[in-house]
Amino acid sequence: MSIEIRKSDLLFVLTGAGISAESGIPTFRGSGGLWDQYRLEELATPEAFEQDPELVWRFYSWRRSVAAGCQPNPGHLALAKLEETLGSRIVVVSQNVDHLHEVAGSKRTLHMHGELFKSRCSNESCETEPFEDTKTYKQRSEIPKCGACGALLRPHICWFGEVPFHMKEVLVALKQCTVFLAVGTSGVVEPAASFVERAIQNRARTYYVGLEEPDNVDAFQEVFLGPAGERLPKLLYSK
Repeated sequence: MSIEIRKSDLLFVLTGAGISAESGIPTFRGSGGLWDQYRLEELATPEAFEQDPELVWRFYSWRRSVAAGCQPNPGHLALAKLEETLGSRIVVVSQNVDHLHEVAGSKRTLHMHGELFKSRCSNESCETEPFEDTKTYKQRSEIPKCGACGALLRPHICWFGEVPFHMKEVLVALKQCTVFLAVGTSGVVEPAASFVERAIQNRARTYYVGLEEPDNVDAFQEVFLGPAGERLPKLLYSK
């Protein structure tokens, strides 16, 4: 059994927390109790950062520390290998903020929720571009300021209430794709949960791979349950 990808196909891959969890990346609240005492609004909103930037940076510094010790699993590697074959005929849109797709070798990944190992100016009118940043900041005095305007730097993350990144490219890819593959997504978080419906409107073939059925399972023509690290290599390369 395999996922058929024809020579004329354009493949849209949507990855969610499930594929990263297989590499040891905790889900957003999967901290083992460390951050359970906080509400999401205290950790991942512009208002939270304005009120307590130290708390927000401590949370994302913890996430950086955890992610830095994780490695891509065979699911990430299978998608990177497929990109070597398909080239511009594949785009990976990730809801994850880790860099495991890139470490695996993928070069065409769009991080719609941002990138954990990047920082940017918290002043939205500042034109300073996001930049690579692997450091951790646990005290307010450690948080760097923008060299251009003097505002505090923030994680380059799409917080609740903000518009996801790369949406123009994402919508174009959805309109063009002939195959839609979702991996390890819940089918709950918008706008990503609606992507499969957009692909169906353009008659794309739809597949899902993950440990559990997503909430929007009925939108997929074929569902393959199991770890992405086990299923993807076989589904993408079996004949």
